[in-house]
Amino acid sequence: MINRRKFVQSAAITSMAFLADKDVLANKKNSTLKNYPIVVSTWEEGLNANKAAWNILSNNGRALDAVEQGVMVTESSKNCCVGLGANPDRDGFVTLDACIMDENFNCGSVAFLERIKHPISVARRVMEKTSHVMLVGSGAQQFAIAEGFPLEEQKLSEEAQQSYNNWLKTSGYQPNKNNKENELFAPSTLENGDLNHDTIGMIAMDMNGNLSGSCTTSGMGFKMRGRLGDSPIIGAGLYVDNEVGACTATGQGEDVIRVSGAHAVIELMRQGFSPEQSCKKIIERIVKIKGDKAKNIQVALLALDKQGNVGSFCIQPGFSFAIRNNVSEKLIVSKSWF
Repeated sequence: MINRRKFVQSAAITSMAFLADKDVLANKKNSTLKNYPIVVSTWEEGLNANKAAWNILSNNGRALDAVEQGVMVTESSKNCCVGLGANPDRDGFVTLDACIMDENFNCGSVAFLERIKHPISVARRVMEKTSHVMLVGSGAQQFAIAEGFPLEEQKLSEEAQQSYNNWLKTSGYQPNKNNKENELFAPSTLENGDLNHDTIGMIAMDMNGNLSGSCTTSGMGFKMRGRLGDSPIIGAGLYVDNEVGACTATGQGEDVIRVSGAHAVIELMRQGFSPEQSCKKIIERIVKIKGDKAKNIQVALLALDKQGNVGSFCIQPGFSFAIRNNVSEKLIVSKSWF
């Protein structure tokens, strides 16, 4: 039988544990209010995409749903770089790439997909309804149709059509760095046949502290037929590790693929580097690999860690990212190598 002294000691310990639990819960609640839910996405267009994502996150929705619905806004817009109205390949056809990844390492991807409005949603179906990670080309389109996605008419936006007409005059094929003088979501002003390319990547953490990410693009403008960049490649254009963080990339995909950009950032974060430090180290690696050619390309990396900290780094000035959480909604200019 327990004596009075032991009972008092036991009660005190229990009381202290209860108070400690209350403190933990209070701190967790305060942390939640301060750091997450949160959504971040690439480029100025991310401000609009984040609104749709925030509607889900602020109502205790899942990060996976948020990152899908968020980038669907951009896929629906008429711009030169994402969606069916975007810049075509050199043969005049728009091909779309996308991938998505959740907190449990589930992922899905589509590439070289034509005439489907929302490749991000097809990528999610690949993740949830097949044993595969990636479907491409006519196979991806066939799967999308079987899942009820309608075939859309291919019609370029006015800006994309004008850009393509300008490109046809010279048929140039040199990468064009994305800087303030060449905003990718503004009407295109391509000169000398330079290439135009971009992506919207989105990463988010919900109220439960779970991470997810998405990435969608029409790829490099006026690319060779069949060219594939980093955007639909898990580990290059996007990676999520729910114990560490999430990362997405934008810019010249070939150079992101060379260093497995998104995954490399996550591994540096795992070692204790901040999101910005991790992004910077991988950008440094790309610059070292490219040498003098680095002056003519743009790559940007954007990362979110498990504590809700955000960081970015890019090669050229001009990259910005959009952030939305409980305390702010803003566009931030990233630090750059040059």
